[in-house]
Amino acid sequence: MNPALIAYGSLAVAIVCEIAGTSFLMKSVQFTRLVPTLAMAAFYASSFFFLSQALKVIPLGVAYAVWGGVGIVLTAIIGVVVFGQTLDISAIAGIAMIVGGVVLLNGFSSSMSH
Repeated sequence: MNPALIAYGSLAVAIVCEIAGTSFLMKSVQFTRLVPTLAMAAFYASSFFFLSQALKVIPLGVAYAVWGGVGIVLTAIIGVVVFGQTLDISAIAGIAMIVGGVVLLNGFSSSMSH
């Protein structure tokens, strides 16, 4: 199988695990609820494991930028949809800039290993 495909698949799993971990962090109520706290720890550990697998092919700076950027955007969406939080125009503009940065990295940067 193509190593780049495996790396990007690992990065995608790392992002999903990070988002789940962050969502359970919210549910842990400052670590006062055991089950959400344990789930959060398991998802964060899984996220770092899969991120480390992606780093076998994807450069560190690029992988971390994509992992962090996509994680921020999707976590903000979950905050709105699941937790009923709101985003003002500045937050939306900032998220749009993050999306733009990830698109630039993936589409136009010579640092990317495609």
